[in-house]
Amino acid sequence: MADDWAEYADEQEKIAAKMASMQLPKTAASGDPTLPPVTTFMPTSSTVTSAAASTVSNLASPGSSPVDGTGANDDDESAPSMADVSLINKRLHDQLVKTTSDIEVLRKDPNSPLYHVKSFEALNLKPDLLKGVYGMGFNAPSKIQETALPALLADPPTNIIAQSQSGTGKTAAFVLTMLSRVVVSNQWPQCLCLAPTYELALQIGDVTKQMSKYMSDLRIAYAVRGERVMRGESLQDHIVIGTPGTMLDWCTKIRAIDLKKINVFVLDEADVMIDTQGHQDQSIRIQRGLRRDCQLLLFSATYDEKVMRFAETIVHDAFIIKLRREEQSLDNIKQFYIECRDQDDKFQALSNIYGSISIGQSMIFCHTKRTASWLCEKMTSEGHAVALLSGELDVTQRAAVIGRFRSGREKVLITTNVSARGIDVEQVTVVVNFDLPITMDRKPDCETYLHRIGRTGRFGKQGLAINMIDSQQSRQIMQAIESHFGRKCTRLDAQDMDELEKIGTE
Repeated sequence: MADDWAEYADEQEKIAAKMASMQLPKTAASGDPTLPPVTTFMPTSSTVTSAAASTVSNLASPGSSPVDGTGANDDDESAPSMADVSLINKRLHDQLVKTTSDIEVLRKDPNSPLYHVKSFEALNLKPDLLKGVYGMGFNAPSKIQETALPALLADPPTNIIAQSQSGTGKTAAFVLTMLSRVVVSNQWPQCLCLAPTYELALQIGDVTKQMSKYMSDLRIAYAVRGERVMRGESLQDHIVIGTPGTMLDWCTKIRAIDLKKINVFVLDEADVMIDTQGHQDQSIRIQRGLRRDCQLLLFSATYDEKVMRFAETIVHDAFIIKLRREEQSLDNIKQFYIECRDQDDKFQALSNIYGSISIGQSMIFCHTKRTASWLCEKMTSEGHAVALLSGELDVTQRAAVIGRFRSGREKVLITTNVSARGIDVEQVTVVVNFDLPITMDRKPDCETYLHRIGRTGRFGKQGLAINMIDSQQSRQIMQAIESHFGRKCTRLDAQDMDELEKIGTE
């Protein structure tokens, strides 16, 4: 499509650059790894809306109904890669996510002590490092840090396999470990950290630079594409962060890094590593060159059988620290459904809802990008501050859109299902299923329904979920979802303004 969003965004870059919009690292490598990454300006909400409107003109003629929410799949999207999802979540969680999940610890050695800390002072950190931790806004250890840090910083060093989602403080935990183990007077690499992509490596590097701000003479190198090391040259940087392919070359072909001098080896995003062709083998080859007493730290967002096999190949005699998955409760989410005649009637019902109840921030889920673009244009024309998230945006653009939504610049996020899958956005009070979720074989998708409405009602707060029904098929999907979860949704009359006002105050 000649007029798609990506091309339109390129044409608008000069305009967007003048509008102090969100800045994010480009994917091209910086020439000097010690300098901040090159940044690019992302379009503002008005630019996004204009792009969406431009896209709509190619998708549906004026006045025509877009694709039925459970219908044609001519503009269905492919899901974002695990690496993309991981990168977006890392960029979005600049503050710790408060979690009530319990910690589950599996110890290989039952005689090893395990304890919790409630303050960073209890860890006996170097003064300059402690100053850096507080300078980053960490007042007390997060839930996973309380348990992980004593084991991470123990002597003799302990190998760790840890599960933790973005935002729980796990990056800071392993960065703190690397910085604690470094002896600055030793002019050679002492810690290696592997990430699956260039962008994720830069993200970790940014945390490392912030935390080591007060540590004099500490040096960090990036083993990523675009960075060159001459054959025979020995690196004098203390910490090297990079991707598996480049890191392996620097260690084995160029021999700029002596693996026998490495004290800490970190493998971040292990679930993404095994999803990326070649990374698993490269990571294992690097690990095999390390000393047996090198501390191995492996972090993963998920722990299915495949990830655990990979973890056990890399890490021996490890503590395994996991966040117990919270039971998703529907008790604090009020669920309603609205019967509509067609797509336009659904939009009218949506307009009545937004005109009747007080909504902080909301997410609206559509089945296809065509419907999402159409709805974005319609809501924008009514004066709503709308962000559009679809598969036409690359990972940096998606991060910019979600970042603006989280910061409150836009109050409504319209998204297709695959674009939002795995993306954790908090502070949402209302979720609207403009189209009910279905699987590829057009069956009710109860898991996705739970994921969608779980964007609201976070951490015990009250949430509101509204489902749009416009056909016999969508009615059957709604009934199947009700049956699956064992609870009925309440019928809502979108034409009764008094009734609509009540749901916002109950």
